[in-house]
Amino acid sequence: MKSIVSLLIFCLLTLGCAQSTSKPITEFSQNDIENGILVDVRTPEEYNAGHLDNALNIDWFDETFIQQFEKIPKDKTIYVYCKMGGRSAKAQERLKTLGYTNVVNLEGGYDAWKGATPD
Repeated sequence: MKSIVSLLIFCLLTLGCAQSTSKPITEFSQNDIENGILVDVRTPEEYNAGHLDNALNIDWFDETFIQQFEKIPKDKTIYVYCKMGGRSAKAQERLKTLGYTNVVNLEGGYDAWKGATPD
């Protein structure tokens, strides 16, 4: 009986980890977007001041935010980030409600990434 309970707990933990929808931005690499899309949800001004390579800028505050995702397949992996992580978490939740199944929030945002990279 104990082994069955242990196996059940192990399976639940494994599935829970496999469903992770966030990762620290400092662990993100350009290899992650080979089959995905990197989206910076900051304003165009913030984006123009500096951004991650190959990032598409779709402003969270823009009234056309949702429409700008219409061309992206709902099963495509989308990595979202902002300045510190708040807007990207909101964008992630919004995209999930629209049926996007693989949205990863890059925790810490651009500030964390910038702080971890040498000038």
